[in-house]
Amino acid sequence: MSTIYDVIIIGSGAGGGTLARHLAPSGKRILLLERGGWLPREPENWMAEEVFVKNRYVSTETWYDRHGEPFQPGVHYFVGGATKMYGAALYRLRREDFGEIRHYDGVSPAWPLAYEEMEPYYTKAEQMYHVHGARGEDPTEPPASAPYPHPAVSHEPRMQRLHDDLARAGYRPFHAPCGIMLDEKRMPFSRCIRCKDCDGFPCLVHAKSDAEVLAVRPAIEYPTVTLLTHALVRTLKTNAAGTGVTEVVVEREGETESYRGGIVVVSCGAANSAKLLLQSANDRHPRGLANGSDQVGRHYMFHNSMAVLAISREPNPTRYQKTLGLNDFYFGMDGFEYPMGNIQMVGPALARQPDHAGQGRSHSAQLHSQQPGAQAEALRQAPLDARPPRPARAPHPAQPVHEERDRDRRRGASGGYLSLRDRPRDVRPGHALQGPRAGQPVRGRHQLLPEYRRREPGTDRDGERAARR
Repeated sequence: MSTIYDVIIIGSGAGGGTLARHLAPSGKRILLLERGGWLPREPENWMAEEVFVKNRYVSTETWYDRHGEPFQPGVHYFVGGATKMYGAALYRLRREDFGEIRHYDGVSPAWPLAYEEMEPYYTKAEQMYHVHGARGEDPTEPPASAPYPHPAVSHEPRMQRLHDDLARAGYRPFHAPCGIMLDEKRMPFSRCIRCKDCDGFPCLVHAKSDAEVLAVRPAIEYPTVTLLTHALVRTLKTNAAGTGVTEVVVEREGETESYRGGIVVVSCGAANSAKLLLQSANDRHPRGLANGSDQVGRHYMFHNSMAVLAISREPNPTRYQKTLGLNDFYFGMDGFEYPMGNIQMVGPALARQPDHAGQGRSHSAQLHSQQPGAQAEALRQAPLDARPPRPARAPHPAQPVHEERDRDRRRGASGGYLSLRDRPRDVRPGHALQGPRAGQPVRGRHQLLPEYRRREPGTDRDGERAARR
């Protein structure tokens, strides 16, 4: 079959879903293609054993590492994309991030556009995704044309004490921008119940600001917007001159379908978007579509995340602790002049909770599931391979804090497979945070310990602990 649309959007996540919602009122005929289905609303949404240990919502797709060994990449294919499982921390890039920045491993060239050109869209996105925050607390915060649409989510007592202790020690903590539909002044009417099962979990009550709830569902209320689920785009076909995409070929329910559109938007994730463009190569575009520069799939950016684990001398009863952020090291620190990234909280780690099977492994298992290597160390992808993945091994539970930067990855196409050749970049800043300043106790209450090193290229594949200071 062949159907013509004004716009075809491939992928329903943060990019594709948001675009569909923005265009929906235009009256244009829009087709939204999603390879997955609707993530089911069920009690298992909030069961750590199901989410992080049994990988209930993780794709069975198999990727390969540099040695050709298969593993499960930890990706989620649902309406709403990866936002169904994300932590809903919605930060803007800093103004300086758009300019040339010198990192430990080299220079990041300036973007071809400035922060000021993006600012109105940041504001629209914050309004659409119900972002809570407080302007003026973060010293690295860029200018904004409007306040956050909702007040900052309050710190629970334990997080407030951590905030106060950090401030007394000379740091500048701030309320993290959170995308949750919480009304603290009217809790009986609040969609969000401020639970502990948010970061890394799907939201059973649809109170997390994900692309399914706030983008796709409102978009498909318009009669001109069509959503097709379980629709895997296999290739894009161009006209004879190679000057435009004329056909989108889809595999759905065992059948091959084709759709035509005036505009085709590829927004199916960094790796899969590159893969689709590369595997759509033809005589006019032998290196893949939109790839005259041969850069498609190169310089793939991924969170270079490291976990800083802390043991507290006091119990931490906090339920929703993703309210605290720290950017004191974002652009470097004394003795280390290179950017080091953002520090933020993840959900609480529970050593034991006997009334709920599996909860004790909540964020120890989550630490493994969020490892950079678990999603992007893959060097080759075989979409039809059904070999089972290796079982995951998780670290011991502790109280984690995220530190996120970016990593440069490279790819190559070979024999029908997508091959990603990994080049770890900017790893040294994470080590610098383990230095004496980062390891000092803050008023004796919070002692940072040697980190659990997340699975990264160059370390053992199973994520053995590496105690580094």
